[in-house]
Amino acid sequence: MARPRFVSTLLIALLPLGFLAVMVVSPLIALALYDDASPLWQVLQDPYIQSRIGWTTLQALITCLLTLLTGVPIAWVLARLDFRGRRWILRLLMLPFVMPTLVAGMGVLALFGPHGLLWAGWDGTPYLLLYGNVFFNLPVLIRAAYQGFLQVPAARLYTAQTLGANTWQRFWYVERPVLQPWLAGGMCLVFLYCFSGFGLAVLLGGNRYATVEVEIYQLIAYELDMAQASVLVLLVLCITALAGLLYAWLSRRTASGRSIQPLPPSPPRSPAAKSLLAAAWVLLIACCALPLLAVLLQAVQAGSSWQVWREADTLHAVWNTLRFTFSAMLLATLLGIFHAALARRAAWVRGLTFLPFMVSPVCVAFGLLLLYPEWTASLPLLVSTYALLAYPFITKDLLAAWDGLPAGYTAAARSMGATPFQTAVSVTAPLLLPSLRRGLTLAAATCVGEFAATLFLSRPEWQTLTTLIYYYLGKAGADNHDRAMVLTAILMFIAFIVFILLDAVEKREQAV
Repeated sequence: MARPRFVSTLLIALLPLGFLAVMVVSPLIALALYDDASPLWQVLQDPYIQSRIGWTTLQALITCLLTLLTGVPIAWVLARLDFRGRRWILRLLMLPFVMPTLVAGMGVLALFGPHGLLWAGWDGTPYLLLYGNVFFNLPVLIRAAYQGFLQVPAARLYTAQTLGANTWQRFWYVERPVLQPWLAGGMCLVFLYCFSGFGLAVLLGGNRYATVEVEIYQLIAYELDMAQASVLVLLVLCITALAGLLYAWLSRRTASGRSIQPLPPSPPRSPAAKSLLAAAWVLLIACCALPLLAVLLQAVQAGSSWQVWREADTLHAVWNTLRFTFSAMLLATLLGIFHAALARRAAWVRGLTFLPFMVSPVCVAFGLLLLYPEWTASLPLLVSTYALLAYPFITKDLLAAWDGLPAGYTAAARSMGATPFQTAVSVTAPLLLPSLRRGLTLAAATCVGEFAATLFLSRPEWQTLTTLIYYYLGKAGADNHDRAMVLTAILMFIAFIVFILLDAVEKREQAV
């Protein structure tokens, strides 16, 4: 039995491990061994590069602090207070996970850019990027903190209340120690997204507040300085890899098989609870809803610019977006299933699930260009990059559901004479199907809104909705601005459809 299992494990490992070797490991080695790369110390001594690295780190840390200060009170309100609209807020917190970064950036510009509805003329300041970061990452920390609050046993809180502890004392001495690893994991993700983010930074940072990722893109696309770009890519990879590994370690710490009875939410009765609820609503509207509403409002006011949706370039961009997404989803599905199956047999493979999260699309695309110059602007390379960024969502959800399956189901099928293949098809697969649908939805959202890798690896005739929006935004004139907003509204509508599908899957899982 040992030999057939070894052979089957080897066959399962060929696709996911081979794909990661070709698409991630080999390009990173090519970056590290790049002959013409400038010495690291020489690049880091450049005052201009130092300012870019310093600002990139600073804006990520400030975002972590802002999301922590605003996210924890909101998460406490959602976990401890019962009010009208609470369930909708918990569902809508998934929206940023399916909303492209380009939509978030355009929403911030619609509020504070040259044609801003709320406070025009803030472009060229650091506040646009910080606000965009908070908009995109606040739900990440809220969800992490909310899950942490649910891990606090109700019995502890009742005991503390019986001993005379007030709400603040219960939070500080009972809830905070349980919450800390969840908050640390959430802040690692926020730092990772902000430090290696490209879409928001290229739209909102401008030339003065560009991040390292934007600097890498400009060095390659406009200055053809591959030597300096390769050094910056390695620096980004080291920092994001550390953050990713820390997040993976914290995720294992927060994983618990214990059944915990959390404190059920109760209606707000005290003036303090009502004030905190009102503040949470204000923060959620200001930080999460306003940019999306601003995009819709500016799109409605676009007038004749709405004709852009019928133009050939737009229809072609929509077609490219859909066909690239569909092709990538086919590959991502195979990769996700095989990677999850392999991780079930080899525990060390679970750590590789987070590998594509640890490298930014800009770094991946640059490494691919260095290693496979003959594949530049080839459709298989572009689709494979899409799949690389998407399939970890499928693997993660499949693994979580697979680990939770009762062992007795498969044992019962085998005892009745079913082969391993029959057991997998008739027992395991139907039980994993809801989690597969959820992973596919998140993966599809990633592909629909992909922007950074497309700029590097695409041809002009392969223009997608994201690159077409960027094209119009880079052209002068009010009509081009309005066209970009209309296309952003269309992209937001597509992302919202993905969100509806994801929400339907989650509700079906809860019903089961």
